[in-house]
Amino acid sequence: MTTSLPTTSRRAALMGLSAMGGLLALPLPALAALSAGDQALVNQAVAYLQSMKSVKGRFVQTDARGATTQGTIYLQRPGKARFAYDAPSGLTVVSDGARVSVQDKRLKTFNQYPLSSTPLALLLAREVRLDKGVQVTKVTRLADGFTLTAVDARKKTRGQISLTFTSSPVRLVGWNVTDAQGGSTRVRLTGLQATSIPASMFVMRDPRPKSAAR
Repeated sequence: MTTSLPTTSRRAALMGLSAMGGLLALPLPALAALSAGDQALVNQAVAYLQSMKSVKGRFVQTDARGATTQGTIYLQRPGKARFAYDAPSGLTVVSDGARVSVQDKRLKTFNQYPLSSTPLALLLAREVRLDKGVQVTKVTRLADGFTLTAVDARKKTRGQISLTFTSSPVRLVGWNVTDAQGGSTRVRLTGLQATSIPASMFVMRDPRPKSAAR
C-alpha cells in the first residue's frame, strides 16, 4: 500500500477486515437453492471453520485501486483476531470478542465497531453458520478449491463477501468484500498454522487522552 494514500489505506482495511456493514449498498442477487454438490462444499467449509481454533499466518490485502499491504494475522475462535500490518503502514486491527478496534498510528486515529456488524463475525462465531443470518448464493469451483459467495439473508447489509478455500485439504485462503461502488478489497492468506497466542494480542486500548476520546 502506498504511503501517499493513508485515507484510502484505512478504508481498505475496514472493507477487507472489519467493516462490511454500512459501506455496502449493492442490490441483492436472486437467491436460489444450492445443489446437493454445492451444499456438500458448504458443509466442508463450515466444518473446517468450526475446527479452526488458534492460528497464525500472513495476509496480503489488495484494495480497489490495486494498492497492496501485507502483515501478520492472528485468529483465536471464538471472537478474537489481530491484523498487524507491516511497516510503513501504521494500521492495526484487533477484535477482542465484542468490538473491532482500528488504530492508525501514522494518522493518530482510533475507531471501534461492533464485531457483529463486521465480516469477521462470520469467521469468529462460536458456532459457524452459513444458513442463518448469512445465505450462500453461489458456489464456484476452482482448479484447486472453491469459493462461497454469501449475502446478509436479513437484508440489513446489501453487498457480498466471497470466501475462498482449497479443497484438499480444505483450508481458508482468503476473501473478497465488495464496496458500494462495485470495487472490491481482497485478502489472501498464506501459511496458516495452529499456534498458541497470548491473550494480550487481542487487547487494544484507546491511545487517545480521555478528553479527546469523548
